Amino acid sequence: MSLRQFETVLSRERFKGLKAILDRLTSDPQGQCDALNSATCYEDLLKRLGYRLALTKQIHVQDAFSRMGQTGGIRAVLPYHETSTQSSLPTVINFDATVSATPKSAAFFDELMSQLKAEGQTA
Repeated sequence: MSLRQFETVLSRERFKGLKAILDRLTSDPQGQCDALNSATCYEDLLKRLGYRLALTKQIHVQDAFSRMGQTGGIRAVLPYHETSTQSSLPTVINFDATVSATPKSAAFFDELMSQLKAEGQTA
């Protein structure tokens, strides 16, 4: 998909959580687009952007916010809430180039990435 298609589809409301993650990982839209085009899954997308997915049983958002900064090791906390399923799907971006997520969150963003790729092909 072209950069223009990527940006158009990614700007849709239902992709806002994925967009927030991508924007925190890199500010380079072309790099995001290239990574998405070649990625086979969400974990692979993160890897292509220079991050490793670290699955964790649960994420305590308030605790994560309290540990933000170099000392706590957390660069960003993204407390995404999916209204259609009433699910809390937080993501934590760490200074050690890992992205922490619950299995449920990783599966959700994996499916969202697949939808983004599919919609980009038809845009």
